[in-house]
Amino acid sequence: MILERPRDAASTQAELDEIAESGLLPQMGMVGRALWAAPARNALLLLSTAMFVVIVATAYGQIRLNSWNQPFYDALSRRNFGQFLQQLGLFGIIAGSLLVLNVGQKWLGEMLKLKLRQGLVHDLIQNWMLPGRAFRLANAGPIGVNPDQRLHEDARHLTELSADLGVGLLQASILLVTFVDVLWALSTNFVFHVGGRNVLIPGYMVWAAIVYSGSASLVSYWVGGSLVDRNAERYAREADLRFSLVRVNEHIDAIALAAGEADEARRIEVDFQGVLLAMRRLVTGLTNLTWITAGYGWFTLVAPILVAAPLYFAGNLSFGGLMMAAGAFIQVQSSLRWFVDNFSTIADWRATLLRVATFRRAVLSVDVLHGAESRIVFADGPAGVITIDNLEIASPAGATMLAETHVELHAGERILIVGEAGTGKTLLFRTLAGLWPWGAGEIARPPGEEILYLPRFPYLPPGTLREVLAYPLSVESFDEKAFQPALERLELSRLVPMLDVTQRWDRELNDDEQHSVTFARALLHAPAWILIDEVLDGLDEQARELVVDVLTKDFEHTGIVHIGRAAAHDLLFTRTIHLVKDPGVRRLARHVARAVATS
Repeated sequence: MILERPRDAASTQAELDEIAESGLLPQMGMVGRALWAAPARNALLLLSTAMFVVIVATAYGQIRLNSWNQPFYDALSRRNFGQFLQQLGLFGIIAGSLLVLNVGQKWLGEMLKLKLRQGLVHDLIQNWMLPGRAFRLANAGPIGVNPDQRLHEDARHLTELSADLGVGLLQASILLVTFVDVLWALSTNFVFHVGGRNVLIPGYMVWAAIVYSGSASLVSYWVGGSLVDRNAERYAREADLRFSLVRVNEHIDAIALAAGEADEARRIEVDFQGVLLAMRRLVTGLTNLTWITAGYGWFTLVAPILVAAPLYFAGNLSFGGLMMAAGAFIQVQSSLRWFVDNFSTIADWRATLLRVATFRRAVLSVDVLHGAESRIVFADGPAGVITIDNLEIASPAGATMLAETHVELHAGERILIVGEAGTGKTLLFRTLAGLWPWGAGEIARPPGEEILYLPRFPYLPPGTLREVLAYPLSVESFDEKAFQPALERLELSRLVPMLDVTQRWDRELNDDEQHSVTFARALLHAPAWILIDEVLDGLDEQARELVVDVLTKDFEHTGIVHIGRAAAHDLLFTRTIHLVKDPGVRRLARHVARAVATS
C-alpha cells in the first residue's frame, strides 16, 4: 500500500479553523453528512415523516380548539346551559384527540433522539477506529484531547438537543402558518381613529404579534449572544476534569505508594476550579438572559388581551371572539417567540455542535494534520522479507534512522535493533507498525503475512481470558483446545480454569504475567513475524529466560525483531542493527507530535 503525500499542514489547519468560525451551516453539514451515511438513515427519514404528520394533525386540532373558544364563551356570556353542555362534549372529543397525538409525538421524539445518536456515534466510531487513525488523532494537538467526551457526552447531548429543537421549530412554524390566517381574518377590517382620521391596518393583530416577538428576539440575541462560547468553554473544562479523575483512578496504586494524594488532589482541584469558573460565567449569562425571557413571559399573560381590546371595545368582537382572538395571538406570538424561549438551549446546542463537528472533521482529516514535509512510503514487498531503505523518521528531536541505509529482515531470523536512550526506539517500533508515517524512505512488507506487534506496555482488552488470547480475532477463529497449551507453555497454568471468566485482566495480573499472556497470544496466533518493543528488557530474569526459551523453540520459522538494549539475552539474536539519531534533519514541530515517546 502506498500512502499519499500530505497536503500542506497550514492549509489543513486553516480548513479546521474555517469550520469553527464560518458559522452554522458548515457545522450542520458536517454532522448531516454523518447521519446521511449512517445505517439508521432510513429509520430517521421514516420517523421524521411520521413526526411531520403528527405535528400537522396536532396543529389542525389546535385550530379546532381555538375555534371552539368563541361558541363556548358566547354560551357562557348568554347563560345558555344547553349550548354550554354541547360545547363541553365537543371539547372532550378535541382534547382526547390531541392527547393521543401528544403521546404519539412524545414517542416519536424519543425514538428520533435514539436513532440520531445511533447514526452519529456509529459514524464517529467507525471513522475514529480506522487503522492507525485514533493514534494519529491523539498526536494531532488539542483536537485529539478527550475523544471519549466528544463520542459519549457531546454526541448524546447534541442529538437530544437537535431532536427537541427540531421538533419545536417545526411545530412552531406549522402553528405560525395556520394561526396567522385566523388572526388576520379576525383583525382585517380594524380601523384606528387618530386625530379625526380613520387609519385602516389590515391584519393589525398579526403585525402586533410580529413586533412584540421580534423585539423580544432581538433583545435576547443581544443579551445572550455570549452563551455559545460560555457553553463551549464549560464543556471543555468538564472534559479536563473527567480526564483527571480517570487518570488518578487508573494510577491509584502508584499514587498511594508515593503518598502523592495531596499533590493529585491539588491537580484535580485546579481542573475543578476551571469548571466552576466556566459555570460562573455561564450562570451570569443565563441570569442576564432570564431578565428578558421571564419579563416577556410575564407580560405575555396580558399582552393578547391588550392587543385585542381595541377590537372588543370598538364592538368588532364578541366576548367569545375576544377569547378566540387572544388564543390565536398567543399561538402566533409563541411561534414567533420560539427563538426567545429556546435561546439558552440554542446556545447550548451551538456549542455542542461546534465540538462534534470539529471533532469529526479532525477525524476525517487527521492524516494531513501533521507538519512533516513528506511521508515514509509503505509498499508491498516479496514474501518472507521486510525491506527498509533510507529510513528517516521525523520527530521533534530530529531524525531517527538506522545506521545501515538498506536493511533486509528475512523470515526465521532473530534480529536485535539497539539504540542509546533518546534515539527513538519506540518511535521506530511505531513506524515499522505503520502508525507513524512522517519522514522519508521506504518500508516494504510482505503482503498476507501476519505481523504481531508487542508494545512495551501490554494491552489486555476487557472480556474473558479466552477472548484476550484471541484478540483481535474471535474465539471461534481458533481450536478450543489450543488455549490451554498456550497458557501452560508460559507457565500460566493457574489461569487455565479462568479461561471463560470475565475480568479486568490488566488489574488481575502483574506486569510479567501480562507480558506472558501476550506471548501466549503469540503462540496461539503463530504469526509470520513478531516485532517487540523493549519487552525483554523489562522482564525479570526468570520471566525473560522463559520467554527467550519460547521464542527460540516455538517460533522456528517466525521472524523476530526486538528493539531495545544490548544485554545477556542478545544470544537469542543472530544479527544486530544499530539505531541512531541526527538532530539536524527532519525536525517535526513539537506541537504536532507532543505525545511521541523517544526512549
